[in-house]
Amino acid sequence: MGIRRVGIHLKHDQPQAAELVRSLYQWLRERDLEVGCDEQCAPWCGGEAGSLEHLAAHCDLLVSLGGDGTLLSVARAAGTHPVAILGVNLGTLGFLTEVNRDELFAALELVLAGEAQVVSRMRLEVVIRREERELARFQALNEVVVDKDSLSRMIDLEVSADGQSVTTYHADGLIVATPTGSTAYSLSAGGPLILPGTEVMVLTPICPHALTQRPLVLPHSAFIVVAVQSPESAVSLTVDGQQGLALQDGDRIAIARSPHSVDVVASPFRNRYEILRTKLHWGER
Repeated sequence: MGIRRVGIHLKHDQPQAAELVRSLYQWLRERDLEVGCDEQCAPWCGGEAGSLEHLAAHCDLLVSLGGDGTLLSVARAAGTHPVAILGVNLGTLGFLTEVNRDELFAALELVLAGEAQVVSRMRLEVVIRREERELARFQALNEVVVDKDSLSRMIDLEVSADGQSVTTYHADGLIVATPTGSTAYSLSAGGPLILPGTEVMVLTPICPHALTQRPLVLPHSAFIVVAVQSPESAVSLTVDGQQGLALQDGDRIAIARSPHSVDVVASPFRNRYEILRTKLHWGER
């Protein structure tokens, strides 16, 4: 992976990170790299300012400073551009942001030397249709959630896979997650943990009325359609916890593996199981 231009993006409203951003900018410039900054960081560095979408379109590497939510925002802005993302957690270790603040420069050394592993994480392409009209189209790195509003009754969601009926979920909602998203909302709802390199999708019902409706793992090639069948309930769709829209009875959500994955730099300092042990406190008493 040849790196010539690097973008810096910082979680919104983090002035306490100004010194880190300045040090990072100077470190990159000393290595003769072109550096772009988001609007928040640019005044601290005197560098070129650009929107996150602009940086994603014109950089080889984006350094995301924040947490997992910040990296999700970066991935959304990247769209279909093949930019690699290095997630740096400014707090505790993250599932997506695998590099700590103190490890930033050592990790960058390995990235620039071509010695860091870049993991291609699958995304979902989500298309919402009302009758014959397309309402919206999204790319999901974590998950797609179809659920009821807080005061609504349980909703009915009819699900098919590859044209075959799976079931109708009578529940508070349904999560369709990627392996990356298996450690997010799906995990809280009782879904399985899946390593990022495992190319599958997970259907996890939210508080289903039938206790026998358990999470279902489908191959990454599956074409899933979720049909809303709840005329008396308010239903909404949320993508990665950051985008969404209100749904109506009869709306159909088509979900398939996206042809556009997200390239994330893996931690050079710990393996996947160590990250899980640390985040989930396995083995602690």
